[in-house]
Amino acid sequence: MSKPRIIRKYANRRLYDTEASRHINKEDVRKLIASGEDVRIVDEGSGDDITRSVLLQLVAEQELGGQPVLSDQMLTQIIRFYDHPMQGMLGSYLQQSFDSFLQQQSTLQEQMQEMITSGPFAVMTDVAKQNMEAWQAMQKAFLETKAKQDDD
Repeated sequence: MSKPRIIRKYANRRLYDTEASRHINKEDVRKLIASGEDVRIVDEGSGDDITRSVLLQLVAEQELGGQPVLSDQMLTQIIRFYDHPMQGMLGSYLQQSFDSFLQQQSTLQEQMQEMITSGPFAVMTDVAKQNMEAWQAMQKAFLETKAKQDDD
């Protein structure tokens, strides 16, 4: 696992990307995460890791705009699980479910790619190639037969 990209949050609420050496905003952080970067956000004053807090803000903002991922029913059920004896297991279960979903998505994408490169299109390409080879063989045989007849 790669080392997370450090983002510093200053008292004036500005975020600073230490790798790019520039100020960024929350949308930039969201784009970094969406592109596969792991980030760690640190409060410059206290040194506290505030990544979770910022990530929750990003999720809330994403849920309010566009098409939400989390339904009202799902959010309600998550809230009900806090202070529940099984609270610790819910996070683990959700993480495993999400990991499984991502693995299935990756497998499906690989299968689709394989189907495109070696599936029906590849079969049609092979058939066309075989037909072309058969046609060329017939032409060659015809020309050889014609040449023999002309020689006789």
